[in-house]
Amino acid sequence: MSNSSSISHFLLLPLADTRQLQLLHFCLFLSISLAALLANGLIISAVACGHHLHTPMFFFLLNLALTDLGCICTTVPKAMHNSLWDTRNISYSGCAAQVFFFAFFIAAEFAFLTIMSYDRYVSICQPLHYGTLLGSRACVHMAAAAWASGFLNALMHTVNTFSLPLCHGNALGQFFCEVPHILKLSCSNSKFRELGLLVVVFCLGFGCFVFIVFSYVQIFRAVLRIPSEQGRHKAFSTCLPHLAVVTLFLSTDTFVYLKPLSISLPAMDLMVSVLYAVLPPVLNPFIYSLRNQELKEALRKAMIGCFSAFSSSHNSVHFALH
Repeated sequence: MSNSSSISHFLLLPLADTRQLQLLHFCLFLSISLAALLANGLIISAVACGHHLHTPMFFFLLNLALTDLGCICTTVPKAMHNSLWDTRNISYSGCAAQVFFFAFFIAAEFAFLTIMSYDRYVSICQPLHYGTLLGSRACVHMAAAAWASGFLNALMHTVNTFSLPLCHGNALGQFFCEVPHILKLSCSNSKFRELGLLVVVFCLGFGCFVFIVFSYVQIFRAVLRIPSEQGRHKAFSTCLPHLAVVTLFLSTDTFVYLKPLSISLPAMDLMVSVLYAVLPPVLNPFIYSLRNQELKEALRKAMIGCFSAFSSSHNSVHFALH
């Protein structure tokens, strides 16, 4: 029998059994992480540098890109390291850090998705009050509240989880440290305290979900009343990307946490965890840029600027060498 004070490390779920598959997973995760870093980095650069994109919608999109970068940087690097060096270890403090930052960025992302639905609701249903309800000060306050809620959520989960005595070994059935899998190692009835916290967080998340659904019911009712087809198309083009991102986020998260235990297989758990922890940070930038002409134009200019800067620096180095 062991407890949390005697555990110096945890064992993560290996992504593959053979060396060839481990290297394949490393290359796959490397490609995914580079794509996420590039795509979200371009969105952050485009919104920060494009003065015509300094609007509430793009301000919240910039914050969403930051949460996506945080999620991918929390889970993927350690999985890549373990695949490359054929190990499963993660230190106790490293596991606590993963739990904290993943809970922080996931909660902040859901908060920003909720705020963005409110932004779309005000923009379409109450356009005359948009400047009042979503002024610069209000946007900063909402963004600060989203980050603060993520921090509070992460702090409570991390403190509660790692204060539990662990006596069922140190092997986690996940490729990164996640609260439900750590709770399975607990031998104390005090784990119901953490389960109670999860229920409270779920209820708050469900409240946000209801708010998003209500917002989009009102949005679609307002859009369908727009007389011109061009106006309806423009309204849908700004709402559908956000709705697609919300659907991807909620469907994968819900399946992970509410799926029956009878279908809880290691291979399926691994696949689903990759879907909700790794793929959304990669897909979100592409979903938002597909139907938004302003963002696509800003991204094109940002890419041209980066290419021009790279070309000029390369030419300078080439000239200096000769």
